[in-house]
Amino acid sequence: MTNSPSIISPEAAMVSEQASPRSRHFASAGIWVLAALIVGYALVFGGYIATIVAFALIYGVFVSGLNIFMGLTAQVSFGQSAFAAIGGYTSAVLTTTYEWAPLPGMLAGIVFALLFALVIGFPTLRLKGHYLAMATLAIGLITYEIAVEWESVTQGYMGISGIPPLGIGPFEAISDRQILATLSVIVVIVAFAVTRIRKSRLGRAFAAVAGSEEAAGALGINVARYKLTSFLLAAGLASIAGSLFVHVVGYVSPEVFGMHMVVLAFTMVYIGGLGTVAGPVIGALIVSLLPELFRGMRDSQDLAYGITLILILIYAPKGLAGLAQSFDARRGK
Repeated sequence: MTNSPSIISPEAAMVSEQASPRSRHFASAGIWVLAALIVGYALVFGGYIATIVAFALIYGVFVSGLNIFMGLTAQVSFGQSAFAAIGGYTSAVLTTTYEWAPLPGMLAGIVFALLFALVIGFPTLRLKGHYLAMATLAIGLITYEIAVEWESVTQGYMGISGIPPLGIGPFEAISDRQILATLSVIVVIVAFAVTRIRKSRLGRAFAAVAGSEEAAGALGINVARYKLTSFLLAAGLASIAGSLFVHVVGYVSPEVFGMHMVVLAFTMVYIGGLGTVAGPVIGALIVSLLPELFRGMRDSQDLAYGITLILILIYAPKGLAGLAQSFDARRGK
């Protein structure tokens, strides 16, 4: 049984075609301006707010990878924290035990994360829907347990300390403003890369897989290969985020890469806007800053935070990056 095609009037189609590009550009520009204002404020004042925004930008990198797999390819993964853990621990061990520089340690973490994603991706990505979600969740939980139990390498719950700060050659990002500026540059590079991917032939293949795997296969698209490619891209960005975290904090333990990271990442990507480039970044910033706004409410802090997130999801179901499209659609009716 097939669904009957929807009937759209020529006038409605014309409005949709005209409004959609305009609304997308307006939403993207507005979101990037808001993100720049938040980061600029943190750069000017520094201190605690700069630290919060720095962590938000690290999550922005992590969520951008998750967004490629979920937003562009319409797959589900609860195991991205596993690749962040691999990147973080690889970088931590190499820089503390073997005295590697941070950049080679991060690159090694990316390689290990990609190899792990490649090995588990072949069998896991044959699954769909809830089965894929459960399989990736298991991968994340297994990686977490390995980080806890492999004490000779990870030091278990004691963690690894003394990790050197971010740096290339003689430059080291030590102060709050230096760290924030460095992370801002990295986020811009990641956003540019995701934009190029989205507009490329690879991005169009991802969109075809997201629309219908069966239809994409009928058109000659190698669905398995493109799903694996999306999975690898997400794993690589998660690894970078994990390495950035350990070098910014100077310490790593298994709790960093637990279920809290997964839940927070899903909240960020949906609040920001699934499938958009700017959404993961603004989602990470908003979700990270909201608890600070409600900190003075004491016992009602969690309640206010939860209500705010629910209201955002109700009135912006496509995320903050989709607000302008919603306004244009309403004007077109």
